[in-house]
Amino acid sequence: MKRLAFALSLFALPATAEQVGEVGVDWVGNDIIIEAIQDPDVPGVTCHIAYFDRSVIDRLSQGNWFEDPSNASIACRQTGPIDMADLEEISHRDSGEEVFRERRSIILKSLRIKRIYDEGNQTLIYLVHARELTEGSAKMAISTVPLWTPGS
Repeated sequence: MKRLAFALSLFALPATAEQVGEVGVDWVGNDIIIEAIQDPDVPGVTCHIAYFDRSVIDRLSQGNWFEDPSNASIACRQTGPIDMADLEEISHRDSGEEVFRERRSIILKSLRIKRIYDEGNQTLIYLVHARELTEGSAKMAISTVPLWTPGS
């Protein structure tokens, strides 16, 4: 049964994002976009990411038409009940597993969220980072969701 679940997880689609906010930052139309992402494998966890979205004017003036910055921020929280049985089905590898991916350029860059299960501390760790094929990106942020209830 675990092999079947693993095989099916290879074909699982990453989570989808729902835009929940947009903040204008300057007169040329650059914005900060805020999206909510439900963890597809751990119901009850929602992550919010914020990232910069360049305007057409900024793209024309910078001459870098097809690429957005790698910067992103993340905050994940428990937004509903978490069934501990769901944790048996997620990856327990140190490298975690991808929960979300979004393109940030035509071919070379994507924004990704990975989930890492810290079983010893009963915590889910969510890491947002850019993946660049030409030169990696050191810009990242993490958020954690504890899986225990104080007093229990």
